[in-house]
Amino acid sequence: MRKPRVSQFFSLSLMTKFKRRPPVILVNGLAEQSESWNTNRPDWSKHFDIKVPELLVYNGDALHKHIESGGEVSIPYLAERLGVFLDEFVQKPPYHFVGSSLGCQVILTYAVANPEKVGKIVLLAPSGFHGDENLPVIEGVSRANYGTLVGSVFYKKYFANDDLIAAYEKKFKDRKWKKGVLKTLRGTVGHSVADLLEQVPHQTLVIWGADDKVLSDVPGSIRAADRMIRARQVVIPKCGHAPQIEKSRLINGLVSKYLRDKLTTIPPQIDATRWLKHAGANVPVKV
Repeated sequence: MRKPRVSQFFSLSLMTKFKRRPPVILVNGLAEQSESWNTNRPDWSKHFDIKVPELLVYNGDALHKHIESGGEVSIPYLAERLGVFLDEFVQKPPYHFVGSSLGCQVILTYAVANPEKVGKIVLLAPSGFHGDENLPVIEGVSRANYGTLVGSVFYKKYFANDDLIAAYEKKFKDRKWKKGVLKTLRGTVGHSVADLLEQVPHQTLVIWGADDKVLSDVPGSIRAADRMIRARQVVIPKCGHAPQIEKSRLINGLVSKYLRDKLTTIPPQIDATRWLKHAGANVPVKV
């Protein structure tokens, strides 16, 4: 019997249907895990190859091996870990990035060090741009006040439901997990990327929650982000520190359009300049 040729299985017409999707790397914040992207990944996966590196598995062996060897869990360390993940398991630069809170600092640190490997960047409620931060995760760990930890992240209280609070309580009762969180807090709290902002050459979309309780000075952070060469900024009303969860439909559309070069204009109701004027901070911001 004649054996079928390989070309019969991999015809040119078939292969052209599977166009390579650009890789998009999602980087979590301090108090988040990969599940925080659950309402975003299905939508973005229609156009992009979504990757979520687990950089902060607080009870993971890799993190604790680093801690036990005397290593610090710092932003440069996490950026290095991100680079290892990309070089070993993705290998398809340039990469687009979407980050949340502390994850934004990791992305910018990596991007400045590896500009040729980065495409576009989206930053959601980025920390470390300006001013102090109110970190309920510290109180959540030290006082076992998990309701405060979860509740401070959102504008609308129903997102901080009993199931989510119980999930965090269960995690923090794990001694290994708690140790990982504490070590990460010690190595990252107070870190600033303000000196990197003018060095970022990439197109960047910065998204803020107007009612963010974690960032102490949202207007000041917006003005700081304006130092980025190619930044566009939006502010979402009635939104806290986790826009990808609280305003997932809006975020899904903004991010998808932006990464596909289809976000031609910023809707007036989320224009950062307009929001600053309304907040009493009449400072020009690029949008």
